Amino acid sequence: MAVVNGKSKSVGYRQLIRQNRSFRYLWSGQIISLLGDWFNLIASATLIANLTQSGAAVGGLFVVRMLAPFLVSPIAGVVADRYNRKYIVMTTDILRGLIVLCFVLVREPEHVWLIYVLTAIQSALQGFFFPAWNSILPDITTTEELGAANALSSATWSVMLAFGAAMGGIVSGLIGVYPAFIIDGLTFFVSVTILWRMPYQSLLSESTDKSVIAGFRQYFDGLQYLRKHIDIFVITLHKGINGLLIVGVFQVVQVTIAEQYFPIGDGGSISLGFIYVATGIGTGIGPILGRMWARDRHRHLRIAIAIGYVFSLVGFLITSTLISFPIVLIGAFLRGVGGGVVWVLGTQLLLQLLPNDVRGRVFSTEFAMNSLATAIGSGSVGFLIDTSLGVPGILILCAGLTVIPTVLWGMWIAMEKRDHLVIHDKPKIAP
Repeated sequence: MAVVNGKSKSVGYRQLIRQNRSFRYLWSGQIISLLGDWFNLIASATLIANLTQSGAAVGGLFVVRMLAPFLVSPIAGVVADRYNRKYIVMTTDILRGLIVLCFVLVREPEHVWLIYVLTAIQSALQGFFFPAWNSILPDITTTEELGAANALSSATWSVMLAFGAAMGGIVSGLIGVYPAFIIDGLTFFVSVTILWRMPYQSLLSESTDKSVIAGFRQYFDGLQYLRKHIDIFVITLHKGINGLLIVGVFQVVQVTIAEQYFPIGDGGSISLGFIYVATGIGTGIGPILGRMWARDRHRHLRIAIAIGYVFSLVGFLITSTLISFPIVLIGAFLRGVGGGVVWVLGTQLLLQLLPNDVRGRVFSTEFAMNSLATAIGSGSVGFLIDTSLGVPGILILCAGLTVIPTVLWGMWIAMEKRDHLVIHDKPKIAP
């Protein structure tokens, strides 16, 4: 047994990849899958902007992307804590690959409804994917490897955001959006073949009662856990706040910036790709630097999260000037640094604190709050863009609102309101 606040020597990234075969496969599958994800996002956002010429329609796309996972989250959390997490991840990849290939059917403005339907199904499957995927990491790593595994996985997400978005923007801008959809669908199937070879032994206890009633009981037990552990609950709120005030806002605003202010390529798809590149670089560098300073120490991780909010605020203010496209990219980079720190280091705290038997439900609840909040943020901004407030006004408003969670979280740190939890050492999967 290891006390959470105790000290342990963490391993390096290279050592982790070399010595942990299970993580190598999980990480490789993540690289392939994420490459296609960003192709799909650029292509679908560009396609709906071109077909509708409406900020509200683009905002609606992001609302659907985030609202669907929220609706399935109660089931997804129970599934992640009840069934083999490796098989959950593989099944969702197969189904998402099939769904993404159907995007090529959208050809005319009257087909726009199909984009929303397919996006809803794809995003609902992501609602099952992410709680299971996050819950796998502590299953296949030792306590000393966990911090490096989380940071490397998050950095990979950021690198693939930058690389995948750039490639998706170039492909969509030069030869059209439909090849991007096909590439995305194929990457899911490649990911599944890699994950199939991953050594994995489920550490969940076998439950004899697999009924629907028992599932509801498990879900509410997870909510009870959050009610009893207020500090854990507060940590889970960060992704929701990040989604409402930062991510949900910027993912709609950046489409408008690319299409109307600095268009490069078909419908500004290449411009949008470059903005995602800048954001991706920021979300990769921010958490790595934050973890280098925090070194997985709880108080330092919390302070770094507060600093992350400040970076996002500054990024919004810089972007709001719209002086030039390079200035927009600098603002996107800083916003990415801040959002990445909040997301990754918040996840790190939960990975270190949560016991295995509730991990899926807590991550699912966290993902649900993030999904709902991001949907609200995206939908609100989608309508505001079509008003006189405009892009600069929206960014300045959200920068001001970001001050609120920054101050409140700083007060929480100062009061040292935290749960004194103990996590158990677990057997390591043989490499």
